[in-house]
Parts: sequence; C-alpha cells; structure tokens
Amino acid sequence: MTNQDAKAQERLRGQDADEQLRARDLGARERSGAEDAVPERVLAEDVAVPERLRVAGLRPVWAALHARLCSGQRVSRFRVTGLDDGQQAAVADLLGLDRYPGPAVTIDVARLEGLLGLDARTVAEAVIGPIDDRRRRQAERRQERQALLDWFATHPVVVAQPALLALSGGPTGAGGGAPGAAGTAEAAGPSGADGAAGSSEAGARGGAGGLVVRAGRGLVGQALDVLAALPASGRPLAAVAAEVTGDPHALDEGTRLAALVLKGLAILYDVDAPEGAQARRALWERAGVACDALSTTVLVAGLRPRGDTVLARVLRLWDGQPSVITLAQLHDVRELPLEERDAYVVENPTVLALAAQRYGAACPPMICTSGWPNSAAIRLLRALTGTRLHYHGDFDGAGLRIAAYTMAKTGAVPWRMSTADYLRALADCPPTGLAPGKVTDAPWDAELAGVMRERGVAVPEELVAGRLLDDIRPQNAESF
Repeated sequence: MTNQDAKAQERLRGQDADEQLRARDLGARERSGAEDAVPERVLAEDVAVPERLRVAGLRPVWAALHARLCSGQRVSRFRVTGLDDGQQAAVADLLGLDRYPGPAVTIDVARLEGLLGLDARTVAEAVIGPIDDRRRRQAERRQERQALLDWFATHPVVVAQPALLALSGGPTGAGGGAPGAAGTAEAAGPSGADGAAGSSEAGARGGAGGLVVRAGRGLVGQALDVLAALPASGRPLAAVAAEVTGDPHALDEGTRLAALVLKGLAILYDVDAPEGAQARRALWERAGVACDALSTTVLVAGLRPRGDTVLARVLRLWDGQPSVITLAQLHDVRELPLEERDAYVVENPTVLALAAQRYGAACPPMICTSGWPNSAAIRLLRALTGTRLHYHGDFDGAGLRIAAYTMAKTGAVPWRMSTADYLRALADCPPTGLAPGKVTDAPWDAELAGVMRERGVAVPEELVAGRLLDDIRPQNAESF
C-alpha cells in the first residue's frame, strides 16, 4: 500500500473525540438492551456527519446514492458519472485510491461504509435530504387512481349511462364498468405516477384514468351531479349551477366544472367536444339550458290526462289525436296523470304516426322523443306519474345511448330492446346494410352491445314497427 493510500485511509477512519464517545455510547446501549436503544438504522439527524463528507467534490457521490435509494430497492452498489477533475480527486481521497477513477466510477456500498464507519444512507440523507421511496409512492398513487376509477365506474350516473366511461379513458364496450376502469389504471404503470403532468399526458392518450384522474373525485362528483340534473327544462345556466353546487358561477364560461360537464354531454350525444363559445352554447341548449321554450317540443298521441290544468283539458279536447306539446305549455305542469297504466315511448316519429293511423282515437298513450329527448320530452315523461313507461328505439350505437339516457332520466323500462329482440329483428327484417356505429354497453342487457358489435348491423326502429304496434293493440280494437 502506498503512503498516499495509507494516509487517506487514516484520515477517513479518524474521528474526533466526541464522535468516538458517541459511537461507544450507542454500542453500549444496544448491547445492554435498554428500552431507549436506538433503532436498527440510525437516522441522519441522530449522527453528526463530518464536514469532510459534505464537501462539494463529494456531492455527486451522495446524489447518485440518494437517487438509487429513492427507488425503494436494495442497493449494493451504485454508479457515479460526470465527475470533473476536482470531483475525481475527492472520490479518490474518499475511497483511498492511488489514482483518479475517471469521470465515471461504480462504488460498492459495503466497502464505502467500511471506510466511512457510518451508514451510507445516513450520509446521503444528511447531505442531500430525506430518502423518498419512489417505488412505494408510485404504488400508493396507483392504488389511489384505482380507487378513484372504481368509484367512478360504479357511480349510479355512469352505471345508468355507460358511455360516460370514456371520461376515464376506460372501455365503453363489452366488459365496461369497474373492470374496464381497473384495466386503464394498471396499464398506466409508473409513467403517470410522478405528478399531474404525467397523468395529463397519459390521460390525453386515453390511459391513466383520462379526465377523471386529472380532475379528481370532488370535481368529477360535481360534474356527475350536474349531468344527473340535466336536461334543465329551459332554466338559465346560473340557476342550474346554484341548484346543484350552491354556486351560481360554478358553470361559468372557462371553469373546469363547465368544461368537464360539456365533455360529458359531448360523449353522451356522440358529438365532437365543442370549440368556441357558440358551439358551447349550442350544447348547453341541447341539454335544456336556457333553451327556447316555444320551439322545444315533444310529439304525443293517445294522451287523455286527468286533471283541470290547461294542458290536460286541451289534450282531452284533441281526444288522443297526435299533438305537439311545447316546453312552455309544460312549465307549470308537475303531474299529468293518465287513466291508462302504461304509456309507450318511441324514438322515431314514424312509429307514432303508424300507430295513430292504425288505431285512430283508440291509440294508447304514446310519446316520441324524436331522437335525443329534449327538455320537453323529459319533463312530460316525468309528469306522467303513476304510469309505467316502456321505451323502444333503434338498434344502433346512438339508439342504445339514447335508450340508456331516457331510462335513466325517466325510469322507463326497456320494451323489446333485448339481445333476443335484436337477433329476431335481424332474422325477420331484410338486411339493412347499415353499420351500428360506436356501440356502448346497454345497462339493461349485458350481452346486447357485444352481439351488436359482432353482427355489425343496425336495425332501425321503423323496421320493427309492426311488432311494436301489435304489442300495444287496444283490447277493444279487434278490427285493427
């Protein structure tokens, strides 16, 4: 061993009297088994790290060790790179080398601790700062994301309208719901666990929980509450915001809540997210916010409600003939009870027109949503208290979303909307050549969406109108 090597090791092993006394005291306490014995691993604040180990030239060593320890894995050696001449000299002195190690060196932790007479982790914490177990923190964040996605996937609003699962970046098709959301969280891995930026990037790619993770449970919960309160029957946006959140400005232009609700509406209606103030206003109006109470209408037939309201008397005068009801006419109507126990809701006006043509004044109560139900349609259906609502629509992607929305908002039950009904329609009807488009899960039939995707054929409601009309044939209508 050279004189330089011997001197370097002597310096490293040398400690002042106070350090030696402290070390002997700690050893004595450990051997005696006293109740106040120090922990197995001495913390940095419990041991004075000599200033000679804090010099700038050694900082890259402690920084590299610190980074490895933060991985949460066992570290037996670590590599230091990018050393300049001064730092190489400091490392050579630290390790007792007889020459510079070069710009990169691999250090054995056990050998280093033997030279230091100290726990290397303790020195790294004292010089650089507390050790952050990134692996554990990433696992905790993945668990938190998973819990958030599970909560979202099982929220009643999402269960009733599975298309909203797209907000979480999860699948909206077969196997949607909680398992689908769980898949996105596991696929995300550590890449999105180091902060909002990582989550945002992953969310933009449809992973790591998408908008749900970026927004957080509080904001997402408010957005789902707003979606549950829509359509708004022509109320101003501030009134909707105040009713749902308690803050009339919560849905103002530019707020995160407004942006999230609009995204949800765009997903439900299967339209592009609105860009520009005019497009956002149009989407709010489609959801019944501050819409025109005169041009917002619903088509009905066979309605002869009880009661003395103006609307009830007018409909009885029409004696069940096809009529158009405006949102303005429904403004003060809370209940519109019918004599009949059942009413039938269809998506397409042609079906209602055929029913009125076949049954005339004997036509049973029918309401047509004319595609997506507007505020007038939802308000009317909700007013038919005591009446069981039966819903039928197109067998295509949009038709399933409209059906789920209508059932969720009004309590209607599916009417010939099962997998068996779809397959029977395919067998009975001539091939349409129409693709079903984007098909999301049907909450009332777990197999329907998968079968429709597999067959790849849409069945418009008009093609099964004959079977629907047979279902609602009046008991006294034997001649029809």
